[in-house]
Amino acid sequence: MQIAQQILFVLISGAAIFLFSKNARQIIRNIRLGRDEIINDQPGRRWRNVLLLALGQKKMFRNPLVAVLHFFVYAGFIIINIEVLEIVLDGIFGTHRLFAAPLGGFYTFLINAFETLAVLVIIGCAIFLIRRNVLKLRRFISKDLNGWPRSDANYILITEIVLMLLFLTLNASDTLLQARGVEHYAAHPTGNFIFSQFLHPLLNGVGNEGLQGIERTCWWLHIVGIFAFLNYLPYSKHLHIILAFPNAYYARLKPMGEMENMPAIQNEVLYAMQPELAPTGGEAEPPKKFGAKDVADLSWKNILDAYSCTECGRCSAACPANITGKALSPRKIMMDTRDRAEAVGKNIAANKGEFKDDGKTLLHDYVTVEELRACTTCNACVQECPVSINPLDIILQLRRYLVMEESNSPQEWAVMFGNVENNFAPWKFSPDERDKWATEMAE
Repeated sequence: MQIAQQILFVLISGAAIFLFSKNARQIIRNIRLGRDEIINDQPGRRWRNVLLLALGQKKMFRNPLVAVLHFFVYAGFIIINIEVLEIVLDGIFGTHRLFAAPLGGFYTFLINAFETLAVLVIIGCAIFLIRRNVLKLRRFISKDLNGWPRSDANYILITEIVLMLLFLTLNASDTLLQARGVEHYAAHPTGNFIFSQFLHPLLNGVGNEGLQGIERTCWWLHIVGIFAFLNYLPYSKHLHIILAFPNAYYARLKPMGEMENMPAIQNEVLYAMQPELAPTGGEAEPPKKFGAKDVADLSWKNILDAYSCTECGRCSAACPANITGKALSPRKIMMDTRDRAEAVGKNIAANKGEFKDDGKTLLHDYVTVEELRACTTCNACVQECPVSINPLDIILQLRRYLVMEESNSPQEWAVMFGNVENNFAPWKFSPDERDKWATEMAE
């Protein structure tokens, strides 16, 4: 019987790791759909971002209460799962609490710490469920989250609560079996744990066989639940648990107000102002495309941003266009980009590595012109994102394609563009008169 359990455990573990690896490779493939971009400057500053933004969740602490709760849920869930190492080894070798004897009293200390974190995770998840479904904060009831995204967040919170309850019940039944001197359990005494001991009164009326059944059921459900959670991540916004770290490392370090210009365009302006610098031998090759129309035109970092999105809505809550009722939602931009990358990736997989034109593009079919025009480029979305995502970069590239490839811009913009081209300023007066205001003031 024990051998059968060990074989079953190894098979389940292998299947879980295989499926996660397969999904991870697909996500990496989708991220690589974007064009190449070298991001490796200032490594010291980048590692600092990883520690402060991804691990320390620095930006979350603008709202201390929510930040502390989120940190408990995040850190608690990750740290508690260190115990998965012992569970995996127990499952493979047929042992029970393998680390209890070697670690002695320190083992009890560790489990007590894990149980404390488990209780904090349960409290935090419960409060977050209330915020989403009872208090219904504005950024959680937005139409951006209609359908699967809203359910996804609730499923994860409920799953974390269930996994923590299984962990506590597992410990409670185990320690009660130890106290009763049941073989296999009594051989690895740990003493009672800080919180699970309070579940003993609920289990005292259960016989030894029933209690062993509860302990084994909780053990299996806990580890299978963790494997299921692992394989759920690629389909969930909670993939940011993993991707927040590389995304923080590869965050753009230039000042937020500094837009990325196209060198070819800058050179055209330069040559217009200083014709003597223009190349004469035709060595300057014009760019093949301005801006971005689909995910392949974006950078791999833009697509990594999309997959790292937590869908928390802080970007949209801070967006002045969104606040005033306009169509733009930076969160939706990121969700649309991820959805399009997924669609393109599936298309390529279905067509043996070749993309078959599906008649759709990120621009127009996922993100509308109205959304793009509403953006004020204020960088509020970039400032608010807790995991260093830059929705504005995607918006600017899509808008650049609209204007420069499709000549699609409002009349007011066209007038400004004409003034810039002819007068080197947005206003309609001669460059020679640009300093006239100063002369008039001197008089």
